[in-house]
Amino acid sequence: MILESPETDFELYSIPKRPVSLADQAIGLHAARLVCDGGTLQIGIGSIGDAVTNALILRHQENPLFKKLIHRLNSPQFSDHYYDMPFEEGLYGMSEIFVGSFLKLAERGILKREVDGAILHSVFFVECREFYKKLRQMSAKERVRFQMKAVSFTNEIYDEEQHKRLARTKACFINNAMLATLRGSVISDALENGAVVSGVGGQYNFVAQAFALDNARSVITLNATRQSKGKIVSNITWSYGHETIPWHLRDIFITEYGVANLRGKSDSEAIAAMLAITDSRFQGDLLAQAKAAGKIKKCWTIPPEQRNNTPDRIREVLQPARDAGLLPKFPFGTDFTETEQYLMPALEILKQKSHSKKALANLFIKGLLSASLSLVEEVSLERMKLKNPTTLKEYGYQKLLLAALKEAHARPR
Repeated sequence: MILESPETDFELYSIPKRPVSLADQAIGLHAARLVCDGGTLQIGIGSIGDAVTNALILRHQENPLFKKLIHRLNSPQFSDHYYDMPFEEGLYGMSEIFVGSFLKLAERGILKREVDGAILHSVFFVECREFYKKLRQMSAKERVRFQMKAVSFTNEIYDEEQHKRLARTKACFINNAMLATLRGSVISDALENGAVVSGVGGQYNFVAQAFALDNARSVITLNATRQSKGKIVSNITWSYGHETIPWHLRDIFITEYGVANLRGKSDSEAIAAMLAITDSRFQGDLLAQAKAAGKIKKCWTIPPEQRNNTPDRIREVLQPARDAGLLPKFPFGTDFTETEQYLMPALEILKQKSHSKKALANLFIKGLLSASLSLVEEVSLERMKLKNPTTLKEYGYQKLLLAALKEAHARPR
């Protein structure tokens, strides 16, 4: 059904691109080494998807620098099945969602392996305004290379199974998770109290395909930690009261600290691999829980080379590359203005501190004691309509935001 009338003629929804953190970039670099030339690629939307794409482009166009960054990140716990050379045969894209990353890979000569005349088969697209503009401007000859199919085509291998098996050779299905357990369960769609965060989408389907197809892998990416109510917590847990992908379908996991290959491993081997990519602030407690459950030997200890999983190490390795423009915060642009980008880390601070009255009170006092405003702070307050507060509530918000701005931009980036 096509709707054509003034009432349905509105601007397409634009997904605001989030900044790609150094942790995201580290995940992208690790993931880029798992993608085999001549293979099949599936990636999702979001900052980690952008990081994976940026890393694949680095691998192809700036290969010596890519290898140098990978060497410095050092992921000794997963040494087999690594690919770090530029792409010659190229990749075929096969994904439920057509994200802008696939266009970027095509423009760089990476996405070029054709299947039935297409370099990408997908179901739907949602992205930023620049992506929509490129689709509108695409020639008919180019457009036919990006073919839209039914979800039953991309998410399953049934119906024309032999043809799909031949087409989806050496597949790498890369999907994001919120949490993972030490035994390899994946949590992506809901919390253990039943609160639904998002739909499962095609994540289960692509994990299942990774086991059904020859030479295919399921890659689950997640940041090692997150902030919750003002505290740093681990995204790798011992157990969790909900799971999206069960542990018996465990395969490859990636955090900023490396790659864990869990396929075909025993519980003790899987736990050791997951601890190797866990933030070191949480390794000890998680190991103790595994030992208490009898899942790993009491005498086993985490190797010394895996005990330096810290944000400082990631920053030390990758910040020079960010400063050189190789790992930008927005590798493929954003609809956010410069002022909005400047506001984002401050708003994140306010979000985290909103759970503590004491933290908010301290922030308010810092805002009261702040010196004169810089030009960029004035513009930021103007953007939030707080430059000239007219009520006590707006005055309080202004001081909180001002203090958060100063705190955010005094931190190392």
